[in-house]
Amino acid sequence: MKHLIDPMDLSVEEIDGILDLAKKIIASPKDYAHKCQGKKLATLFYEPSTRTRLSFEAAMWELGGSVLGFSSADASSAAKGESVADTVRTVSCYADIIAMRHPKEGAAKVASLYSKIPVINAGDGGHQHPTQTLTDLLTIRSLKGRLGTMTLGLCGDLKFGRTVHSLIRALMRYENVEFYLISPQELKVPEYIREAMRQKNIVFHEVERLETVIGELDILYMTRVQRERFFNEEDYIRLRDSYILDMEKMALAKKDMIVMHPLPRVNEISVEVDKDPRAKYFDQVLYGKYVRMALMMTMLEV
Repeated sequence: MKHLIDPMDLSVEEIDGILDLAKKIIASPKDYAHKCQGKKLATLFYEPSTRTRLSFEAAMWELGGSVLGFSSADASSAAKGESVADTVRTVSCYADIIAMRHPKEGAAKVASLYSKIPVINAGDGGHQHPTQTLTDLLTIRSLKGRLGTMTLGLCGDLKFGRTVHSLIRALMRYENVEFYLISPQELKVPEYIREAMRQKNIVFHEVERLETVIGELDILYMTRVQRERFFNEEDYIRLRDSYILDMEKMALAKKDMIVMHPLPRVNEISVEVDKDPRAKYFDQVLYGKYVRMALMMTMLEV
């Protein structure tokens, strides 16, 4: 049995296999409509989620399976003080695979140690979000035709953004990927990520102004400043509007640059950008459903 807690749990070959399967599902979804018939997905979401939870649920329904679970800690025995370990032991008796989101880093790893069925980390605090990474990789490969030889800009909250951490670590394994890390000093990428990049001789630049580098980018990955990760409301208010992508900045970008965002969006992308053909964040949402279909099929070996 294999769990998916960290993007690095998957080899490059395994990632490519999942992306290849997702491509086949996109081309002919009816061929996969009964692949998970009789299988049950448990969604254990200890913090709010729209896209991740619903995409997992939609993915399992479209594979012919069924779904059970909870959408907040208050709706589970966690409200009574039950541990993650005991919850997972219990749910293992009811389902075939678990997708779990938790506000604490490492919670999914703990779950995997006690689960009798495969566990997928659907986001643990500010740590990792491997299925968003698979979504991002499928989006990039589908729209750009490759996962290497590109310049990627990551903009906004790079300190607490688990999607950013996971994507950097995944793309580091592909050739000729250059990174622009665009953030205020207070929200820089954690040192452990930068050290990993240095050890692999990855080319990266840390800058504070988006408009000075947007013309260099093949992909711009925007993120929101996450209120829920701050201990100090004043710091959040001071930094929340640090980067707002608008049409003035888009005019400086390449004609074939694509804009991605893991969502939800607050105000870091102006709604006027939605009409630009380079805006691909809602396409990204749909790719997320297909890649989760491929992932669950792979983990369930169906």
